[in-house]
Amino acid sequence: MEYRKQQGIIESILFAAGRPVEVKELMSATELGQDEIISIVEIMKNEYINENRGIEIIKVNDSYQLCAKKENYEYIYPVFDKRSKPNLSNAALEVIAIIAYNPKITRAEIEAIRGVGSDGSIYKLLEYELIQEAGRLDAPGRPTMYETTSKFLTMFGLSSLDELPELPRYKLDENQQIIIDEYVDNEGILVNDEQ
Repeated sequence: MEYRKQQGIIESILFAAGRPVEVKELMSATELGQDEIISIVEIMKNEYINENRGIEIIKVNDSYQLCAKKENYEYIYPVFDKRSKPNLSNAALEVIAIIAYNPKITRAEIEAIRGVGSDGSIYKLLEYELIQEAGRLDAPGRPTMYETTSKFLTMFGLSSLDELPELPRYKLDENQQIIIDEYVDNEGILVNDEQ
């Protein structure tokens, strides 16, 4: 099969799916190898960029998705998107951040970090499919563990959780309270925010 035909098939699959499509799904549909699929998709991504097209291919974990360019959102939204957007409260944003930085965390661990109950936020995030159950912890009661989904990555414009910004390591005082104006940087050096 010639390259343009392969490219057209992959483009059609990504367009029709409307969701992230795993590389193994593309391999099964096209009977091409993983390296060939990745090479074709990377060439397509570059062509879209070089031709200043209105669409782009984004990578989400081991999947690719065809979507409109982020820069065109303000033009697309009033015409096309009449669906209700997930409205995340500050509490839900806190919970999803905790889960993103601590995959396979339990509700009790989330609540220990936040200091308040988080049931409502967890249910809302599950409803929006931004988090999912990641199994059960081998502990008394077998509590459910949570992790983020590929929908979370897509919504926040990430390819993987590795792209999350690194958290600063704060210094604790003698009462185990965070000292806000001082923190430890990545090299373990104490930094003063007032400088």
